[in-house]
Amino acid sequence: MSVFRDDFLWGGACAANQFEGGWDLDGKGPSVPDMCTNGSHTTPKWVTTAIRPDKFYPSHQAIDFYHHYEEDIALFAEMGFKVFRTSINWTRIFPTGEETVPNEKGLEFYDKVFDCCKRHGIEPLVTISHYELPYALVEKYNGWADRRLVDFYMNYCKAIFERYKDKVKYWLTFNEINCGTMPLGALLGLGTVQGYEGPVNQVPDDPQVRFQALHHQFIASALAVAYAHEHYPQFKMGNMDCFITTYPYTCDPADILANQKAMRVTNWYCSDVQVRGEYPSYAKRLWDEMGITIRMEPGDAEILKKGTVDFYTFSYYMSNCITTHKDAAQVDGNIATGFKNPYLKASDWGWQIDPQGLRYSLNEIYDRYRIPVMVVENGLGAKDTLEADGTVHDSYRIDYLRSHIEQMAEAVKDGVDLMGYTPWGCIDLVSASTGEMAKRYGFIYVKKYDDGTGDYSRLRKDSFYWYKKVIATNGEDLA
Repeated sequence: MSVFRDDFLWGGACAANQFEGGWDLDGKGPSVPDMCTNGSHTTPKWVTTAIRPDKFYPSHQAIDFYHHYEEDIALFAEMGFKVFRTSINWTRIFPTGEETVPNEKGLEFYDKVFDCCKRHGIEPLVTISHYELPYALVEKYNGWADRRLVDFYMNYCKAIFERYKDKVKYWLTFNEINCGTMPLGALLGLGTVQGYEGPVNQVPDDPQVRFQALHHQFIASALAVAYAHEHYPQFKMGNMDCFITTYPYTCDPADILANQKAMRVTNWYCSDVQVRGEYPSYAKRLWDEMGITIRMEPGDAEILKKGTVDFYTFSYYMSNCITTHKDAAQVDGNIATGFKNPYLKASDWGWQIDPQGLRYSLNEIYDRYRIPVMVVENGLGAKDTLEADGTVHDSYRIDYLRSHIEQMAEAVKDGVDLMGYTPWGCIDLVSASTGEMAKRYGFIYVKKYDDGTGDYSRLRKDSFYWYKKVIATNGEDLA
């Protein structure tokens, strides 16, 4: 008998800016990802202030879900998906973010997507803002550094809530909101890159601007949650964090304290606000040490307290080590880097593979908050080989996912209220960190390549059939 509940939400996850394409069709405006070029594991992608004819912008076409959504959703249904986590491209609804009337063509597209999901018995899980801030708001306001973005975001939320009130039940306010605690978040989540052109790993960093912008996102999220609870009681509203599990590198007490601080800043700071409704006890010391002053308006504390989420979601790919010792070797990772754990192997991109870290993370999260939890991103980015007969033998991906699902089952036995699992990039898409197609995550191979070539045809990988069996047995048969 499966340890997962009978209504467990098995599925997959994608982001509009990474798989949709159609970047300038039917009234859509440019978003931050539309201004980002391609890159690789060794060469960073760039953000440009205008579209350069000598640059390739992978989000412009991506895998063209915009014209393939019916085929793709049918493939998800063939695997047995109960839920599909996707996002709405803000600039498809409000091209500059400042309009008062939404773009009807954009609204109609998501009507078709959600209707198609429903026909196949798939529940949409929608991220309202997934790294796709309107670039016009960067140019005019320096993104979330300006509090006026709260009103633009609420205008956007009200439009999509009303339009899709009978089609979408589960909503996430911001993707990986805690990326704002890290320098790369200035580009990815906050859009505080006004006037900057250059490599994404060299974006100028101002912690004061970054943490103030993050405060504005907290207010926007809380207002959206409170508004939804008042007007659409059928909605379930969640947060979404990039959970970067870290361990002390040694048993040196200095490493223990350094790791505790890292976990607080990276993993708990944002969710403490969104789940508990107030800044955590350690926030003031953090601000003081960083030279930060958070400007709050009257009523902000009440807004945060009223707008707490119903369930907690997060991405989990890997773990890192934290140390005060200078002789440890560093490794790459999702958004943040850390120190190499000698007990772990790594992916092609240097991300350390740690299934037990997922069980540990689930236990820590649930013990802290005691609300339902969902793993909404998890997966292995790898270089897949397309065989002459159209097959992809990705046993390495199956091994990765199997080991993580096994640890999810252990966490359920530990007492965690786990509601679902949506592995990342269930169909191949553009990598957010490097802007490349070569870093593939999906159960479905898409013939689209880093030079822009490809016929967009879809092929089932070995992992497609394996995951179909996992879903059919509610996680019992992982062989």
